Amino acid sequence: MSAGGGTRAIIAALLANLGIAVSKFVAFLFTGSSSMLAESVHSVADTSNQGLLLLGRRRAQREVTAQHPFGYGRERYFYAFVVAVVLFTVGSVFSFYEGWHKISDPHPIEAPAWAFGVLTVAIVLEAFSFRTAIVESNHVRGGLSWVAFVRRAKAPELPVVLLEDLAALLGLIFALLGVTLSVVTHSAVWDGIGTMAIGALLGIVAIVLAIETKSLLIGESAGRETERRIVAALQDVTEVDRVIHLKTLHLGPEELLVAAKIAVSHGDSAAEIARGIDVAEERIRSAVPIARVIYLEPDLYREHQEEPQPSA
Repeated sequence: MSAGGGTRAIIAALLANLGIAVSKFVAFLFTGSSSMLAESVHSVADTSNQGLLLLGRRRAQREVTAQHPFGYGRERYFYAFVVAVVLFTVGSVFSFYEGWHKISDPHPIEAPAWAFGVLTVAIVLEAFSFRTAIVESNHVRGGLSWVAFVRRAKAPELPVVLLEDLAALLGLIFALLGVTLSVVTHSAVWDGIGTMAIGALLGIVAIVLAIETKSLLIGESAGRETERRIVAALQDVTEVDRVIHLKTLHLGPEELLVAAKIAVSHGDSAAEIARGIDVAEERIRSAVPIARVIYLEPDLYREHQEEPQPSA
């Protein structure tokens, strides 16, 4: 994922959510709608989340230190995980609380025109933000389906913004339906039900984000095709007889650690092996530019040793 593309999507979402949050709070003050309050808090949480994503990108760019010799690339994964936690605790739990409170003690919605107007404007702004995230994602997702893109993307920002914007659009629709039914039926219970639906939606999205970002935070290997290119690059070196086994690990979205045990010939001298390893590292970096850290261990091939099995 290009840094510029991810940043554009985050900033578009941040600006949209900031404007939407202010307008929703104003509408809540005029209407007393719990759906509007839940959506207001949702937008505040989303705005904070985009700030966290930008902070993670900035902190990930720090130079390596003795304590962190592989750098800070995984900070982006950490802050994406925090986004999931914030979305659940602030957005989902608060919406459930407000919805239950409104159903238990319903109050009529006042000045519903404010709610309809603000929700309509909010849907337009969220659609713009969602469109920006889709356009930027299309630049990097290739032939992957949207589900596969969210599951396999190594850079967390675009999947996070995509899911947040989708949840925001659906949440606005739930709020609009809740307010509309409350006005038509003269029963504010529908407003509470709409608020509960928003809470359930945010909870589902938060769980999906937590699962996917946790996997990145723990450490994921490169994709199958990337590992195939690494094996091909190694086997193209004269001094390398075969690749005995290969391990890869993402240190960050654009940083890959490669560790491989390679078989060399019995008669090769130490100088020949060292020269072959240097050539192999160059070939790997040429085939996979994000391979920043490479460790190659020369060995003699024995039958019981396993062949490399690139991970899915």
